[in-house]
Amino acid sequence: MSFELLPQVLANLMTTEVIVAILIGTIGGIIVGALPGLSATMAVALLIPVTFGMSPIAGLTMLTAIYTSAVYGGSISAILLHTPGTPASAATAMDGYALTRQGKGLKALGVATIGSMIGGFISALLLLFLAPPLSKISLQFYAPEYFLIAIFGLTIIGSLAAGNMMKGLASGVFGLGLALVGLDILTGFPRFTFGNANLEAGISLVPALIGLFSLSQVLILIEEKHKKKEKFTGKLKGSVFPSWREFRQMTPTMGKSSIIGTLVGILPGAGGDIGSWVSYNEAKRSAKNKEEFGKGAINGVAASETANNAVTGGAMIPLLILGIPGSAATAVLLGGFIIQGLVPGRDLFTVHANITYSVIVGFVIANLLMGIIGLMVAKYVVNVTKISDGVIAPIIVVFSVVGSYAINNSLFDVYLMVAFGLLGYFMRKFDFPTAPVVLAIILGPMAENGFRQSLVLSQGDLLSYYLSRPISVILIILTLLALLAPPIINAARKYRMKRRDLASS
Repeated sequence: MSFELLPQVLANLMTTEVIVAILIGTIGGIIVGALPGLSATMAVALLIPVTFGMSPIAGLTMLTAIYTSAVYGGSISAILLHTPGTPASAATAMDGYALTRQGKGLKALGVATIGSMIGGFISALLLLFLAPPLSKISLQFYAPEYFLIAIFGLTIIGSLAAGNMMKGLASGVFGLGLALVGLDILTGFPRFTFGNANLEAGISLVPALIGLFSLSQVLILIEEKHKKKEKFTGKLKGSVFPSWREFRQMTPTMGKSSIIGTLVGILPGAGGDIGSWVSYNEAKRSAKNKEEFGKGAINGVAASETANNAVTGGAMIPLLILGIPGSAATAVLLGGFIIQGLVPGRDLFTVHANITYSVIVGFVIANLLMGIIGLMVAKYVVNVTKISDGVIAPIIVVFSVVGSYAINNSLFDVYLMVAFGLLGYFMRKFDFPTAPVVLAIILGPMAENGFRQSLVLSQGDLLSYYLSRPISVILIILTLLALLAPPIINAARKYRMKRRDLASS
């Protein structure tokens, strides 16, 4: 970041609107993350309509604060209830819950908070310093590259968003079909509108986001209301801070986990759950007391929580540079940027540098604030896990309806949100990931426009045209790897397990 911009960036962040937005995002994210069943993706999607009446800086800093705070909030229920609030906290549950059963739950929460703050802070700083120079790569992108980068983004999130690659790709193809609804980008002829003028502008992104991620979650909560919700009935005692000796022992682990988490986040398609498990395994591998892991190791909690929050900053690097989200949450966050008129690429760091750097520095502040608030409320945060689904579900429905209607003051958008809510519910019931649908709606027009321009520019020899461009060749290879790597890795894993079983028998 240019030092000439620093005074303006600080002035942008010191306004009342931005300060309140960061506070709301941080506190709201912690609460949402701590509630089993809710997620950062749902929270970001639900609050995107709220950002319409805000400045881009305030709105986007609130969304990024929610994103990182919700990942941390998942550690609360993981530690106290052995129920990860978010998938990224699954590794935390192993040692965190064991510490709670030993009467050290408050210390485990403190370690998780400190680790999350450090991991998020370091990754946010790396985002601040790495993203601008890397964004120069996007200057080499033209129509063929934009088509291939859109396809690359779809194959990544389609193949890795769910256990079944084919279902993920099917969701992406379905989303591309939805992206075709509206006026043809070259001829202006209506496509798949069925005579409805409301569809001529295409599928409205915000109702689709709210329906797929928020309303569908309400339907899941209603379906599971008969299930008994686990509550923490013990008492949190002792100090929230680890001893100086424990902190010194954790420092190398948190340092390594911050780097691992950031690098995993930069890899498109990898998420906080992968980052936390990789760091957890590395901490266990390098520990002297390997036998303690899984039975209440402080370093286990520190490793997983530092890494999963470090992933958030790392995931925003390809998001801002190329528009490639690494997870469902960042796919929705991409929608938030586009709705504000901010298209990923070099322009974010030149034309819109004032906004972009303010959002990134706000993200740095949000991570620090998350740690401070987390340590202050650690003794009382257990009450969040006791909130009834009967209270949560109606609130989400009200926000969903109001948010969808407020975009264009149109009831059609509310009906659209309800339709996508039902669609999201059935997709989740049959294990079809919803993130590829949203990403396809966002990237579909870019892919179509790039492909159709490439057809004209190639003068009938499309394959040779693509193969003559080095960046296009690299993107084709990456796309093929994204498609082929998951089944190859799964097959190799099954083969190793089979050999191990045969050897043991």
